[in-house]
Amino acid sequence: MKRITILGATGSIGQSTIDLIVRRPDLYEVDALTGGRNIALLAQDAVRLGARLAVTAHDDLLEDLRAALAGSGVEAAAGSRAIIEAGAREVDWVMSAIVGAAGLAPGLAAVERGATLALANKESLVTAGPLLLDRAAASGATILPVDSEHSAIFQALRGEDMASVERVIITASGGAFRDRPMDALRDVTVKEASSHPNWAMGQRITIDSASMFNKAMEVIETKEFFGVEPDQIEVVIHPESIVHALVGHCDGGLMAHLGPPDMRHAIGYALSWPARDELPLERLDLVALGALTFREADPARYKALTLAREVMASGGLAGAVFNAAKERALDHFIAGHIGFLDMSDLVEEVMTQSQGRNDVADAEITLETVTHADQVTRQALDDMIRARAE
Repeated sequence: MKRITILGATGSIGQSTIDLIVRRPDLYEVDALTGGRNIALLAQDAVRLGARLAVTAHDDLLEDLRAALAGSGVEAAAGSRAIIEAGAREVDWVMSAIVGAAGLAPGLAAVERGATLALANKESLVTAGPLLLDRAAASGATILPVDSEHSAIFQALRGEDMASVERVIITASGGAFRDRPMDALRDVTVKEASSHPNWAMGQRITIDSASMFNKAMEVIETKEFFGVEPDQIEVVIHPESIVHALVGHCDGGLMAHLGPPDMRHAIGYALSWPARDELPLERLDLVALGALTFREADPARYKALTLAREVMASGGLAGAVFNAAKERALDHFIAGHIGFLDMSDLVEEVMTQSQGRNDVADAEITLETVTHADQVTRQALDDMIRARAE
């Protein structure tokens, strides 16, 4: 029986994880669930799964959570410290699916205790990849990628020698606006950006897909997780979202991973690793698909991809700055304070300022320095938007 904690249980990845777990009650036992403001769903799943603990990230919702769990025997807790403590509990497998930089500290707590960490939180590797990987190596923890692209690379590399790897190709759907001309993007709405043509995801990651910031994060993740050089990483637009990644070897051969656009594949692979278990997913009909298409990810159109390469070239805390600026710019776009194309412009401006003001490239990566860079960057972007409005 595998004991499990799900960090970010009420989000799309968390819910897909729960969907797989409830199908195999003979294999999995849930210890703890964490969530945000959706107290009803958090409590419902905690009771349904027989969890020992449910945690909301928001202190002001503790009494609501306690009331929702009354009589169930499930313990309730709240706040960022409680989320970190949930990550450190004595379990075998932890799903790290909290959205944003807030997912780093509980993920670190899990690997420091030696658990297997199923990593869906992109920000952990982008902001503090060397720190997370070093802590895992020191404790003997295993980190398994849950992004569809990185799971695909991980599977394509199974049994292969990394020395033979020539290039890694990750695919991008292009998001909601892949076929719109650039001059039509300045006035797109939050509602338009929140609709993905292929994947069912949360609002923030769906908008990040449209802006290509999601793929920019994945490029950085690829470098950190697999230890490849930045110039070995390629991005191509693949509208069908069937090929999730390809690994090219020195003999010219490409190993590709294909599957339907359903996150339960990557989650299920991480759940059952190193074995493969049957999953309730659509089987591809290649004849019905007919063709798979690919095209260039134009850097002039997708500035986020260029910024990701600047992050990799800089190193140090550049990833923390990039992510914090991206997250805060997205907040302002959703709030209606800035336009869609303003996000990448603002992130670029903040990155440029941070390099001139702070010793970003040479800074030691610790939880404290990453947290400080995150806070300073968010404030800098807020100040920049305020100055624009005056």
